Amino acid sequence: MLMSQPYPAISLDVAGNEMLVTLRGTSYAVTYFKRGGAPGLLAKDFIQDDDPCITVTSAEFLEVA
Repeated sequence: MLMSQPYPAISLDVAGNEMLVTLRGTSYAVTYFKRGGAPGLLAKDFIQDDDPCITVTSAEFLEVA
């Protein structure tokens, strides 16, 4: 699923072994990290409540992030 207008842009910040993905203009954010030996990325600190200021749900954000 690709995000297009009218959705705000997704932002990606990398610090050490963590990646923070945010949806600018909303409260949506998720941090991904790599645990030693794990085959993929794991998520932590992700928002579970929908942001009333945007029509994108938290589940839709996580699908894209």
